[in-house]
Amino acid sequence: MGGRDTPSAAGLRRFHDDLLAAYGCQRWWPTQDEANPRFEILVGAVLTQHTAWTNVEIAIAALREAGPLTARALLEHADLAELIRRAGPHRVKARRLQALCTWFVDRGGFQALEAWSTETLRADLLSLHGIGFETADVILLYAFGRPCFVADAYAFRILERYGWSDGPRNYERLRRRIEAVGPAEDAIFYDELHALIVAHARGRCHKRAPDCAACALAPGCAHARAQAQPNTPRAEAGR
Repeated sequence: MGGRDTPSAAGLRRFHDDLLAAYGCQRWWPTQDEANPRFEILVGAVLTQHTAWTNVEIAIAALREAGPLTARALLEHADLAELIRRAGPHRVKARRLQALCTWFVDRGGFQALEAWSTETLRADLLSLHGIGFETADVILLYAFGRPCFVADAYAFRILERYGWSDGPRNYERLRRRIEAVGPAEDAIFYDELHALIVAHARGRCHKRAPDCAACALAPGCAHARAQAQPNTPRAEAGR
């Protein structure tokens, strides 16, 4: 199981559409601040690292109560770490937020950054303290509308079971594998794909006991097919 099949453009579209039929349009990224929704995405992308989203929402609400949700305002908060305490390792994330805000101001904000190519923007984000592949791609996809596949832990879990990923987990390899057959200019497709994968991982494709009987992807899923075969040793549930 896993890795034997190579995704095709038609296969990826069917994968997306099956999840869409099961869960409906997700309309991500969730934001609270109507005045600065795009910048809130940058903040949320950092705060959500290794933290439940409910805690991120609490931290963002605290930031909004303390002042406008802008890069300059966050840089002026002497108590930034305390304001985001609910989002996990708050001192570490405060340093990461400060680095991101400084970068954002120095580069001229969204107006200037819009002119950058995706490759240049991604490389510059990756040069920042605490910004890894997943965080950079979340920012590119949701804040800048660039077509990027977010190869997070949920994506690995589902695509390993589905049969489109195998071997040691490598973020860039999986990202490129999906983007190679995905629509080159359709950020909305990748937006929904990422959100639908998260919905499926939480709703059906659980880490320990996936609900294959009720899975919308079961007909094309290598793991589900193996589970359905009688007198066959139970396949690995996946990571």
